[in-house]
Amino acid sequence: MKKDVSASFKQSTLIPWIELRVADQSRACYEAHSHDEFSFGVIDQGRAFYRNRQRIHQIERGDLVTINPADVHACNPESGAWSYRMLFVDTMKMGAAQQEVLQTTANDYMPFAHDLERNAELRRKFLALFHTLHTEAGLLEAEVSFYEFLAASLGHRSVGATVGLKSQPQPGLSRIREKLFDDLESPHPLEALAEEAEMSRYQLLRAFKHQFGLPPHAYLMDEKIKRAKVMLKSGQDISEVALKLGFADQAHFQRHFKRKLAVTPKFYQSHFIGR
Repeated sequence: MKKDVSASFKQSTLIPWIELRVADQSRACYEAHSHDEFSFGVIDQGRAFYRNRQRIHQIERGDLVTINPADVHACNPESGAWSYRMLFVDTMKMGAAQQEVLQTTANDYMPFAHDLERNAELRRKFLALFHTLHTEAGLLEAEVSFYEFLAASLGHRSVGATVGLKSQPQPGLSRIREKLFDDLESPHPLEALAEEAEMSRYQLLRAFKHQFGLPPHAYLMDEKIKRAKVMLKSGQDISEVALKLGFADQAHFQRHFKRKLAVTPKFYQSHFIGR
């Protein structure tokens, strides 16, 4: 049997109980099998037959496949090659996060209701989560993306929903914001922030966005870019700015800066220095 070199695997360094798999132009076929973890992913190219729980589906580009622990399944290309991206998530960790989102104390996990999804918003949230994990953009961003996807997969209201949230500002959230601002370069694990706010991780995400307009990682990034503008105007070296603000490297800084201002840090700085 010819070795399949189209697949690559990676254990997330940000959330170590998530494994990533990418198949690019794969022609490999699989026998029926199961996983101990939750697995779910997006078809990027091609068509395939997907069998799960005694049902057969024809899947294609854009479809989001969802597989529960112990589900016996098989996915094989209809003809030619196909490409896809998958995540494998520890069952116990997934169950604990589901309990936070659903605000239950059930000592179990909730299986995916369907074998596949064709919801554009859920697909968008998966792609955001995969991208964050694959590029190792940052711990807080990865955790927020995970909860956003999880809430959407459960049909739960989003992190930004206002139903059931207090309308008055909550002092604990202001402390969290100041903690983020006082230590821009730290990863700020979501669990530590939630403990300080005396909330669950998901409750913190919803409440923080309700009070400040953005989830914690996006709010922190917004502040980083604002401070970067001031530092660049003062003539500080771009690589030093990236380091001081906690970016992984200069390329990471440039990518986020351009998202906010539509220009590179160098181009922005050139209008204030050396004229």
